[in-house]
Amino acid sequence: MGKALFYHLTRSPAEALLPVLLTKALAAGWRVELRAAELARLEMLDQQLWQGDGFLPHGLAGGPHDARQPVLLTLPDQAAANGPACLMALDGVAVAPDHVAGLERCCILFDGGDGAAMARARDQWRELTGAGVEAEYWSEESGRWERKR
Repeated sequence: MGKALFYHLTRSPAEALLPVLLTKALAAGWRVELRAAELARLEMLDQQLWQGDGFLPHGLAGGPHDARQPVLLTLPDQAAANGPACLMALDGVAVAPDHVAGLERCCILFDGGDGAAMARARDQWRELTGAGVEAEYWSEESGRWERKR
């Protein structure tokens, strides 16, 4: 069964953490699904991932080579054709416990300055852990990422 890691963003946006997490996932040999709520968000992330400091190969779902993409950017209603071992979920998109069970990791990134995002993350924590998914909570509140207990 996969593990869910919750990342409570308080000092930086998801766009700053994603390259770090994606690099680690790719180094582990995993294919990744990066899921967001809106196409405009995925298009922005697509541009940022190509223009960042490192090369993070990826593609937007719906292209002819989806199955070959190391990182596939998807919307909630799209299946990840790349056979991901890791899901990175943004913007409070739904993450089903049975989906996490088939993964190595599920990373849920949420904005600590947004009350609705905090409430959604709490609901997701309860839903996933209530279904038996192992979960960890990470915070950057101290200025560096720390696992909280």
